[in-house]
Parts: sequence; structure tokens; C-alpha cells
Amino acid sequence: MSDFIAFDGTRLTYHALGEGNPVIVLPGGPMQDSAYLGDLGGLSSRVRLIRLDLRGTGESPTTDLASCRCDRLVEDVEALREQLGLDRVDLLAHSAGTNLAALYAARYAERVGALVLVTPSTYAVGITISPDVRRAVIERRKGEPWYGQVSAAFDSIAAGEGTVEDWEALVPFTYGRWDDTARAHHAAGEFQRNPDAAEAYAAEGAFSPDSTRAALGALGATVLVLAGDHDLSAPEAAAAELADLFPNAKLVTLARGGHFPWLDDPDWFTETVASFLA
Repeated sequence: MSDFIAFDGTRLTYHALGEGNPVIVLPGGPMQDSAYLGDLGGLSSRVRLIRLDLRGTGESPTTDLASCRCDRLVEDVEALREQLGLDRVDLLAHSAGTNLAALYAARYAERVGALVLVTPSTYAVGITISPDVRRAVIERRKGEPWYGQVSAAFDSIAAGEGTVEDWEALVPFTYGRWDDTARAHHAAGEFQRNPDAAEAYAAEGAFSPDSTRAALGALGATVLVLAGDHDLSAPEAAAAELADLFPNAKLVTLARGGHFPWLDDPDWFTETVASFLA
């Protein structure tokens, strides 16, 4: 664990794992402690992971929630790059963290070496996911024991009548396999997210989709977008649409993969990402 000072004097923390070329890792949630990422299925054996605790999460506390807005966090990423002494940096972002990666790449395109977007959120670029797309993912998993509860909960949510229990009922289909590993991962994550900071993350003014899309359309860096064809949170169709925004992007999909592909197939995840970054 190491500290650095952000542009506004806030002390932030990052966790370095492994050896090799450094890769700054941006967690999702939004605003979840980076601990849930672990070593990304062993990826730290191939590259040096620099896991950032975003301000308001993990070991980077803050009382200034307004500073947790996604577009403002861009300067924290830039401060970390400077702290590491890197002229250009490879970024790996997961889920909601991909919004931050997109805004960083749009603002600091010349500082991005490569970009890895894992089961990405697409708010920053204005890509919406229709209920029909998510329903198709659910139907793909019709033979699984949790199909009935997920399907019923999804119908309630789609009708605008979703409860907290309905949202929780969807969780098994955010993982490729709802096994003991997935259950433990989800249970730990329940205590790692800062809901107040999450609300600030996407506050009004955080995203300007048109300008972000225009900037990413001119990005010179190579981009890898990873999707899981069993992921209810970030369906493959949305990931493909995101990949199409970049001039030099490749979409790779893990069969039977969920929102956390490093749990579903650690070897595949490590080899896919490490080979791309190499």
C-alpha cells in the first residue's frame, strides 16, 4: 500500500501487486474498494497491477463528496500517473470504472498507452441498454436453477415496481457461475461500497456523452473490450457498441462469462489481457 497526493492536496492510496509493466486499475461499483478485484485472477503474475482506491473508498477517505464526481476523479488518475513517473500509462478498468477510464482517455489521450475495459458500463458515452437486451441474457440461462427468481425479479424491475429484494434476486446472473466463490465475492462486496460517494460519482454534470464519444473516436491507443455472454449487468451487445466507438478496439467475449470474468476463468482472463498488453 502506497500513498500519493492528488491535485487538490487529498492523500490517496494505491495497492501495487506483482512485477512487470505497470497497469493502473480502476475499480467499479461505482465507488467500491479496489479489494474486490484481488489480483484479477492471477494477472499480477504477468504485469504489475496498480490498484487505485478512488477517493471515498478503501484507504482513500474523503469528506468532500462533490470531489467524487466521475469527471473530477480524472485528475486523481493523472496525479497517480505522475507519481509513478510514467510518460504513458496502460489502464484497466472494470464495470463503472470504465466510465472514469473513458473520461481520462478523452482528456489525456496522449498519456494512454493501452486501454482494457472489462465488462464495461457505458454511461459516459451515452449507450443505453434496453430491457429486451437484458431479457435475452436471462433467457440464455433458462436452464439454471436461479432462472425463475431472476426472471420474476427482472419483470418487476422493468415494470418500475422493483424492490430491494428484486435487485438482490438478480445477483446470481451477474456471475458466470453462482457457486461458493461467487457467493463469497458478492458478500464481501456488500461492505466495500460507499453509497454516498456512488451517488456523487454520477451526479449532474459528470458526463458529456457527445464530447466524450468524439474524443474517443480519435484515440490513437489500442483498446481491448472484454465481455461475458452470461453477464446481465453489462451485456455483450452494449460492450460491442462501446468497442465500435474506438478506431483501434478489439472485442473479446468469454463464453458463459459473467460480470467478473477473472473469477469465471482466471487463466483465460490472465492470458487474454496479458497478451494484449504485451
